[in-house]
Amino acid sequence: MQLRTEIEIEAPPSRVWEVLTDFARYHEWNPFITSIGSMGGELRVGHKLQVTLSPPESSEMTFTPDLLVHEPNQELRWRGKVMFKGLFDGEHFFQLTEKSPGRTRFVHGENFSGFLVRFMTRKLTHVARGFIYMNQALKKRVESGRT
Repeated sequence: MQLRTEIEIEAPPSRVWEVLTDFARYHEWNPFITSIGSMGGELRVGHKLQVTLSPPESSEMTFTPDLLVHEPNQELRWRGKVMFKGLFDGEHFFQLTEKSPGRTRFVHGENFSGFLVRFMTRKLTHVARGFIYMNQALKKRVESGRT
């Protein structure tokens, strides 16, 4: 199952990337991912991240996914699991595409798989709403000129 959202931001991909990967400031603007950091000290493929999500109308959760893709100004992607692979897995992604000079299409989504997915419909509805809230907050942050 895939959740996918997108929004257009009046800024080049490099500016969107700058805000998206400034994890130390997430608490200032991000209502969905309230904290994120690399457990390896730097953002590198293969390192574990520590991510705290706060979906609307749902409990906060922290997990430690593996960083799969880190392509500056283009894509950030990680994969996490609940307890063990195949139970409830998610591959979260952010993709940036230049629509026209100074305009970025930001795609934010997650591919879910595993035995428990079919039982998580309500929770995933809250997660999808969190994606939208984050997208709107990112757009506002980037377009305001703040880091």
